Amino acid sequence: MDRLSIQRLKKTLSYLESKQRELNKHNNSDTRSVESMIKYLKKEMLEQFNLTKYDIYIKGEIINTETFIRSVKNIIDEHSSCEV
Repeated sequence: MDRLSIQRLKKTLSYLESKQRELNKHNNSDTRSVESMIKYLKKEMLEQFNLTKYDIYIKGEIINTETFIRSVKNIIDEHSSCEV
């Protein structure tokens, strides 16, 4: 993964994390729009950055946002160290 893709992935991941925090804050209120945005973001990240190329199990992890975020962070960490 090239340096620019890693930077873009980091920014997208940061946005996804902020939406996940927002979802966690809204305990009992209507969160359908945030949930649907998170679902869209994960799918878009998977396709745009071709994440299955770097982690074959990530497609199955898309259901659990916390696990998905950890997997993306691992991909970023692995490829950031390669780009030195």
